[in-house]
Amino acid sequence: MTGAPRLNTPRLDAPRLNRQVCFALYSASKAATAVYRPMLDELGLTYPQYLVMLVLWEDQPRSVRELGEELALDSGTLSPLLKRLESLGLVERRRSAEDERRVEVFLTDAGTALSAKSSAIPQQLADAAGLSAVELDQLRETLGRLTAALHSSR
Repeated sequence: MTGAPRLNTPRLDAPRLNRQVCFALYSASKAATAVYRPMLDELGLTYPQYLVMLVLWEDQPRSVRELGEELALDSGTLSPLLKRLESLGLVERRRSAEDERRVEVFLTDAGTALSAKSSAIPQQLADAAGLSAVELDQLRETLGRLTAALHSSR
């Protein structure tokens, strides 16, 4: 026998995995991404690419900097995403006429059309979650407050 035998008596003062908010967030994120995956596969998008498209469907053009800020992505992550979306024919990057340093991202016709194909995704996730629209709104608001509070505590 190697090492000390494992004791079956839990420490009462030890943190519990099932009581950790971080683990609940991690688990929920993994589960949601798994539900999204087959829906996004039908669109030919990864989850991060879908997030970029969501921002552009709301308002375009967006500068690369604005996209990075909105999605909390650095340019090293965002640039390859945009390059791939461009190679798929969904977006186009152009230098701003007013400021050559600024790169703006526009939807192509194909990118705009993809919006209609993706319109059922939020309801499909809601159905999979088994939560009402009110519960999902409350959850989103709570997570938004949590995110803002954690950002401001840094």
